Amino acid sequence: MKFEWKGVMPAVTTKFTPQDTLDLPAFEHNINAQLDAGVHGIVLGGTLGEASTLTKEEKRELTRFTVNHVNEKVPVLVNIAEQSTKDAVLAAQEAQADGASGLMMLPPMRYKAGDQETVEYFKAVATSSDLPIMVYNNPVDYKIEVTLPMFEQLMACETIQAVKESTRDISNITRIKNTFGDRLKIMTGVDTLALESLLMGADGWVAGLVCAFPAETVAIYELQRVGRVKEAIEIYRWFLPLLELDINPKLVQNIKLAEVATGIGTETVRPPRLPLAGAERAHVLDIISKGVASRPQLPPYKNL
Repeated sequence: MKFEWKGVMPAVTTKFTPQDTLDLPAFEHNINAQLDAGVHGIVLGGTLGEASTLTKEEKRELTRFTVNHVNEKVPVLVNIAEQSTKDAVLAAQEAQADGASGLMMLPPMRYKAGDQETVEYFKAVATSSDLPIMVYNNPVDYKIEVTLPMFEQLMACETIQAVKESTRDISNITRIKNTFGDRLKIMTGVDTLALESLLMGADGWVAGLVCAFPAETVAIYELQRVGRVKEAIEIYRWFLPLLELDINPKLVQNIKLAEVATGIGTETVRPPRLPLAGAERAHVLDIISKGVASRPQLPPYKNL
């Protein structure tokens, strides 16, 4: 399906059984909560989705299941995070065959590609599939930055349409807008800079804590969209201690624990990840419990 690069798109977690298989009933329960809250898309197999531990068959099963379940209510994006150009091209073609609406794409994994190598990698995938692509620009975690001159080359590919802006430099929103206007849509990818990015012109939010707090996340987006910024800020200030759980090496465990607290997920992770324990677990639970206990009363935010 065709879609616009806007709104809240959860980078959903992948649910596992205690036997380390996909837990599709638990996954479906969370997807339903996202749809009920009014999200604008679903992103599969990102960092939060424990992509590096999923087999190709599991990724395809998740894609087909989600596409079938969502039934064109919102677009379904599949993350491409591969080590070789050949594998990235194949993954994009499989995502299209499985019904995905678009791709979120990381630079090459493991090998720290140079600028031109990175550009050619993206171009190869962009010309191998009809799916629209959002380039995931996260040099903090993945050590490769897609710079403005690199994006200028990538604009020759019509399917490269958006960037998941995760450089942590808020002024980059303005640089992108000044350089590309609406040709390159911007989806902010850092929860703790989300509202600031939206107010500076980002088109949407690929979110993490939305997995546990979907209504609050969508409410912030919708309120700021119609100019009710003060109300959005009030919710965002409540949300910030929880959002900081996303900018942490154990963001998967943190957010899954939050999903348990809000009744829309499970804590099970796939090894080598392990559930939080000891003082670390107590600290995260304290943040989550305080957030749950003080959840704000949301104004009617749908159809604003």
